[in-house]
Order: sequence, then C-alpha cells, then structure tokens
Amino acid sequence: MDKEQLAEDLKSAVPGLCLRIDEPMCNHTSFRIGGPADIMVWPTSIGEVQQVLRFIRGRRVPVYVMGNGSNLLVRDGGYRGVIIKLAENFSQITVEGTKLRAQVGASLAKLAGRACLAGLGGLEFASGIPGTLGGAIAMNAGAYGGEMADVLREVTCCDFDGNLYRFSRDELELGYRTSRVRREGYIALEALLELIPEKPTVIRAKMKELNRRRREKQPLHLPSAGSTFKRPPGHYAGKLIDDAGLRGYTHGRAQVSEQHCGFVVNLGGATAKEVLELIEIVRQRVWEKFRVGLELEVQVIGED
Repeated sequence: MDKEQLAEDLKSAVPGLCLRIDEPMCNHTSFRIGGPADIMVWPTSIGEVQQVLRFIRGRRVPVYVMGNGSNLLVRDGGYRGVIIKLAENFSQITVEGTKLRAQVGASLAKLAGRACLAGLGGLEFASGIPGTLGGAIAMNAGAYGGEMADVLREVTCCDFDGNLYRFSRDELELGYRTSRVRREGYIALEALLELIPEKPTVIRAKMKELNRRRREKQPLHLPSAGSTFKRPPGHYAGKLIDDAGLRGYTHGRAQVSEQHCGFVVNLGGATAKEVLELIEIVRQRVWEKFRVGLELEVQVIGED
C-alpha cells in the first residue's frame, strides 16, 4: 500500500478531513506504547465517518476505530492501515430534559460532569473510568455497582460500509464487558442516555467519593490500559494473580502492578512485546496454580 497516495486520495474524497501519516500510536494510548499507524484520521461528524469508511472499503485497506486508547495495546511495529480516531474531535453533548445525547468521542469524565451540571444523576460510576462513551458502549463499561446498561436508551451505529443503524437498549444485548456492538463489529457513533434528576451537590459528593476509592486502589500514576483481564466467573483476576505470587513481577519494563495485581503497567520505556510476554507469564502461572483461564480485557492490534 502506498500510504502517501492513499492519504492524498482520502483527503480529496473527504475535503477538510484532519489526517496524518506515520502517526506514533504511543501518543494515542494510555499505555504510552505502540509503533506508527500508516494513516490516522479525525472525523468530526457522522457524515465524515461514513465517507471515510466507504472510501476505505473501496480500497480494501485495514481499518480500526478507536477512542482515546485507554483500553488499547498497539504492537511495536504499528498498524498497517487507517486508524479512525473518535475522541475530542467527536464529543458533542446536548441535554434533552432528563436525557443526554452525545457523540461517542466524549470522555466518560466529561459526560458525567455535564450530567452533574444539568442536575442529572446515574453516571457517577463512570466519572473515573478513563475512556470514551464509544468504548464504554462496546464493552458495557461499569464500576462500583453501575454500568452503561443502566443508562443507555438508544445508540446510533454504522457498519464498515458506512450504513447507519439505530439500536434500542434491548437490541444492544449488553452483557458483562460485551455488547452487540462489540460482538458483531458495529461502530457506535452517538448515544441517548436516560438519567435521573438529582441535586448537583449530591452528584458531586458521590463522584468525589468514588474517585477517591479509585485513586486508593489503582495505579493511576503509571501508564496502563486499566484492568488487563476480564473477571473470571466466580473469581477476581487481581486476587488470582496475587495468590499466584506475581504482585510486582517485572518483565523488562512491564510490571504486574504492586498496587493492584489486575493491572499491567508501563514502568517507562516498556515495549508491547514485553507487555504481551508478561501477560502470557501471568496467564500460564494462574492456569498452572488454579486451573482458571484469564481472558484479556485489553484490545491488541498491530504487528510486531
């Protein structure tokens, strides 16, 4: 693939589109790891997303849609294809009575803050989750007893041909860290959330308390992709890893967090190869000791 020519053709097909070539993915993931993407684009509207997807589909180029990269590990060789980033560039929020309508690039912190200003409760659980609405929908993100299934009412999605769909909450088939969006490969674009009237002072107090608990328990001072593994049925991944004697275990510059064993952290200068090797060490050790398989929660893309 001639990425320079592809970039020129894409800019001609979608006038005004923000685009970069050889964009370092370490600048776009919370792990601070990853080689360059051939092309990265930042659409600002649903129409632009559709145009980009249709252009790419016609050329059979690999494409990946991301938010702010808080649950993503990009391999050291980078990504051969086009990355569509839906983050700050795609983050409009409007209040409609007791509902919020938002583009999926809005961060959960921004979304919870906007709800608080409007006197709408129900998103407090999400205020400390370091991701965007799009990722939260795809994974049915949750924390401290709340999850996206509690507040989602409708989601506008598209497929990789750029065709639009609208799904109700039931049609989204939301489960533990999964959804129809994730399973069937749809791209969430916009969501309608239904919340509950509440005093902003009460909402702020809840958010403050949940964020305090999060700071105490999670290694927020080091780059990571959040919880590395899904919770195995009947177990907690962090406890299994701790009981396997892996707290603080280091491989290269990647480490099982000393603060929370469910997190693999970047001590500074870690490579994706080191992180993935450490993940396999952890999975193997836990399997050997407890016969419990650990499934990755982190998304892995790219090539070595």
